[in-house]
Amino acid sequence: QVQLVESGGGLVQAGGSLRLSCAVSGGTFRTYAMGWFRQAPGKEREFVAAISWSGGNIVYADSVKGRFTISRDNAKNTVYLQMNSLKPEDTAVYYCAAEKNMGWRTQVRSTFYDDWGQGTQVTVSS
Repeated sequence: QVQLVESGGGLVQAGGSLRLSCAVSGGTFRTYAMGWFRQAPGKEREFVAAISWSGGNIVYADSVKGRFTISRDNAKNTVYLQMNSLKPEDTAVYYCAAEKNMGWRTQVRSTFYDDWGQGTQVTVSS
């Protein structure tokens, strides 16, 4: 049973920064591709960023490109999302997800992911 636990969310003013973490246990993290998604109230869950098992392949949503950075530490079984220059429209619950079958790829569609965390709230005030 793979478990994912996000942390690092909170309330921040526009222009500020937050760093989200997602700790993964119960599986072989180093073989998984990992992704971050977010869901704002009344909206569908949307892709934010993804990283392959080695960190060699990374993809971002256009809305966060240049502001967010995804990274991973396979020794710590953790994936990170550094969020800079935050905007009110970044307000959402942020979820990390694990794709366990094609870890060398980056997946933008949520349906490819096998396991999900419970989410962490990020609120950006104007």
